[in-house]
Amino acid sequence: MKVGFIGCGNMAKAMISGLLKSGVCKGEEVVASDVSPAARSAAQALGISVTADNRQAAAQADALVLAVKPQFYQEVIEGLRDSLRAGQLVITIAPGKTLAWLQERLGEEIAIVRTMPNTPAMVGEGITAMCPNGKVTEEQLALCRSLLESFGKAELVPERLMDAVVAVSGSSPAYVFLFIEAMADAAVAEGMPRPQAYTFAAQAVLGSAKMVLETGRHPGELKDMVCSPAGTTIEAVQALEETGFRSSVMRAMRLCAEKSRSM
Repeated sequence: MKVGFIGCGNMAKAMISGLLKSGVCKGEEVVASDVSPAARSAAQALGISVTADNRQAAAQADALVLAVKPQFYQEVIEGLRDSLRAGQLVITIAPGKTLAWLQERLGEEIAIVRTMPNTPAMVGEGITAMCPNGKVTEEQLALCRSLLESFGKAELVPERLMDAVVAVSGSSPAYVFLFIEAMADAAVAEGMPRPQAYTFAAQAVLGSAKMVLETGRHPGELKDMVCSPAGTTIEAVQALEETGFRSSVMRAMRLCAEKSRSM
């Protein structure tokens, strides 16, 4: 099986890294194209084949991932459409590009799975939403799932939820990185060395997320477990509530979803 990537940006590299680290694909089974020599060089360093010709990458691929920014989809698809073949699976990762929009431009007979991965794929902890069109066979959907699960989790979602997925997982690593950075800055202000502060903050986030996933308990219940009466944690939680912590996160995600819908 040959997997092709059109575009070698950060998301593509994260996905490719996951495929290779998991052993689902070998380097010689992955090809990526990009107009940027620097991007091709970075991708080649992963041990895969690279090319400047999108058609060449498409011709080799059994599953083709369109990993370019949404504003370039129209141009890229126009250049690829005549290179696609029967039985080939096209996987997209662009927010805002609906299955109807994609099928109109790629062709009525093309099997398409619209997805939204996130950059933790690079460390095998991604979460990807999948939404297939009516041309995708069970075998193709299983293939897509196996590729996506090589670098994390994958779940089927109805297309109406894809913009919510963008907000809750596609873009959210940036929110979490901001949170970790802020916590580390505060620890540094208390005298902790910065490398150690990042370790403590990041591990606390990692462990907390794992508790949600593995215990199955409501996040509010887990929060209450930490908040002893008249203790340090409830003092901190009160300060976060006073400055609109949860409402700020919800507003940010709403704006993110709205932006996704408009792309």
